[in-house]
Amino acid sequence: MGYSARRGFTNGKVSGAARQAEMQQKIAQMQEAMTAAQETVEAQEFTASVGGGAVEARVNGKKEVLAVTIKPEAVDPEDVEMLQDLVVSAVNEALRQAGDAMENSMNSLTGGLNLGAFGL
Repeated sequence: MGYSARRGFTNGKVSGAARQAEMQQKIAQMQEAMTAAQETVEAQEFTASVGGGAVEARVNGKKEVLAVTIKPEAVDPEDVEMLQDLVVSAVNEALRQAGDAMENSMNSLTGGLNLGAFGL
Protein backbone atom coordinates (compact mmCIF):
# COMPACT_ATOMS: atom_id res chain seq x y z
CA MET A 1 0.00 0.00 0.00
CA GLY A 2 1.48 3.33 -1.04
CA TYR A 3 0.84 6.76 0.36
CA SER A 4 0.95 10.07 -1.41
CA ALA A 5 0.16 13.46 0.10
CA ARG A 6 -1.98 14.19 -2.96
CA ARG A 7 -3.66 10.84 -3.41
CA GLY A 8 -3.60 9.39 0.10
CA PHE A 9 -3.43 5.62 0.45
CA THR A 10 -3.88 4.05 -2.96
CA ASN A 11 -3.44 0.28 -2.63
CA GLY A 12 -2.47 0.47 -6.27
CA LYS A 13 -6.10 1.25 -7.18
CA VAL A 14 -7.59 4.32 -8.78
CA SER A 15 -8.69 6.88 -6.20
CA GLY A 16 -12.25 8.08 -5.81
CA ALA A 17 -11.33 11.51 -7.17
CA ALA A 18 -9.80 9.94 -10.27
CA ARG A 19 -12.91 7.81 -10.80
CA GLN A 20 -15.10 10.88 -10.41
CA ALA A 21 -13.00 12.86 -12.90
CA GLU A 22 -13.18 9.96 -15.36
CA MET A 23 -16.96 9.74 -14.92
CA GLN A 24 -17.33 13.49 -15.48
CA GLN A 25 -15.28 13.19 -18.66
CA LYS A 26 -17.49 10.35 -19.90
CA ILE A 27 -20.62 12.37 -19.11
CA ALA A 28 -19.23 15.35 -21.03
CA GLN A 29 -18.45 13.10 -24.00
CA MET A 30 -21.97 11.66 -23.89
CA GLN A 31 -23.48 15.15 -23.77
CA GLU A 32 -21.42 16.17 -26.81
CA ALA A 33 -22.53 13.05 -28.67
CA MET A 34 -26.16 13.68 -27.73
CA THR A 35 -25.95 17.29 -28.91
CA ALA A 36 -24.44 16.18 -32.23
CA ALA A 37 -27.12 13.49 -32.65
CA GLN A 38 -29.86 16.00 -31.84
CA GLU A 39 -28.51 18.47 -34.39
CA THR A 40 -28.38 15.72 -37.01
CA VAL A 41 -32.03 14.78 -36.46
CA GLU A 42 -33.10 18.43 -36.33
CA ALA A 43 -31.56 18.97 -39.78
CA GLN A 44 -33.54 16.08 -41.29
CA GLU A 45 -36.92 16.38 -42.95
CA PHE A 46 -39.83 13.99 -42.52
CA THR A 47 -42.74 13.61 -44.89
CA ALA A 48 -46.10 11.94 -44.39
CA SER A 49 -48.77 11.44 -46.99
CA VAL A 50 -52.41 10.53 -46.29
CA GLY A 51 -55.58 10.05 -48.28
CA GLY A 52 -53.80 8.16 -51.04
CA GLY A 53 -51.38 11.04 -51.48
CA ALA A 54 -54.06 13.74 -51.47
CA VAL A 55 -52.40 15.56 -48.57
CA GLU A 56 -48.72 15.61 -47.73
CA ALA A 57 -46.99 17.28 -44.78
CA ARG A 58 -43.27 17.94 -44.45
CA VAL A 59 -41.66 18.77 -41.09
CA ASN A 60 -38.12 19.01 -39.79
CA GLY A 61 -36.53 17.38 -36.77
CA LYS A 62 -37.25 20.51 -34.74
CA LYS A 63 -40.92 19.59 -35.23
CA GLU A 64 -41.59 22.64 -37.37
CA VAL A 65 -44.05 22.31 -40.25
CA LEU A 66 -42.19 23.17 -43.46
CA ALA A 67 -44.92 22.54 -46.01
CA VAL A 68 -48.39 21.15 -46.55
CA THR A 69 -49.29 20.05 -50.06
CA ILE A 70 -52.92 19.48 -51.03
CA LYS A 71 -53.84 18.00 -54.39
CA PRO A 72 -56.72 19.79 -56.11
CA GLU A 73 -58.87 16.65 -56.16
CA ALA A 74 -58.78 16.62 -52.34
CA VAL A 75 -60.57 19.95 -52.20
CA ASP A 76 -64.31 19.34 -52.02
CA PRO A 77 -66.29 22.41 -50.95
CA GLU A 78 -69.03 20.05 -49.78
CA ASP A 79 -66.66 18.18 -47.42
CA VAL A 80 -64.21 20.64 -45.89
CA GLU A 81 -64.10 18.61 -42.67
CA MET A 82 -62.52 15.66 -44.49
CA LEU A 83 -59.78 17.90 -45.88
CA GLN A 84 -59.14 19.33 -42.43
CA ASP A 85 -58.87 15.82 -40.99
CA LEU A 86 -56.43 14.81 -43.73
CA VAL A 87 -54.22 17.82 -43.03
CA VAL A 88 -54.20 17.12 -39.30
CA SER A 89 -53.42 13.44 -39.91
CA ALA A 90 -50.57 14.19 -42.29
CA VAL A 91 -49.00 16.76 -39.97
CA ASN A 92 -49.35 14.51 -36.92
CA GLU A 93 -47.79 11.56 -38.73
CA ALA A 94 -44.84 13.62 -39.94
CA LEU A 95 -44.33 14.98 -36.40
CA ARG A 96 -44.49 11.45 -35.01
CA GLN A 97 -41.79 10.37 -37.45
CA ALA A 98 -39.58 13.27 -36.33
CA GLY A 99 -40.16 12.41 -32.67
CA ASP A 100 -39.40 8.74 -33.26
CA ALA A 101 -36.18 9.63 -35.07
CA MET A 102 -35.07 11.83 -32.16
CA GLU A 103 -35.97 9.16 -29.60
CA ASN A 104 -34.16 6.44 -31.56
CA SER A 105 -31.11 8.65 -31.93
CA MET A 106 -30.96 9.34 -28.19
CA ASN A 107 -31.65 5.71 -27.28
CA SER A 108 -28.76 4.57 -29.45
CA LEU A 109 -26.45 6.76 -27.35
CA THR A 110 -27.89 6.03 -23.93
CA GLY A 111 -28.81 2.39 -24.42
CA GLY A 112 -32.40 3.21 -23.50
CA LEU A 113 -31.38 4.68 -20.14
CA ASN A 114 -33.97 7.21 -18.95
CA LEU A 115 -31.82 10.30 -18.48
CA GLY A 116 -34.87 12.46 -17.80
CA ALA A 117 -34.72 11.29 -14.20
CA PHE A 118 -31.32 12.99 -13.97
CA GLY A 119 -32.51 16.20 -15.59
CA LEU A 120 -30.69 15.50 -18.88
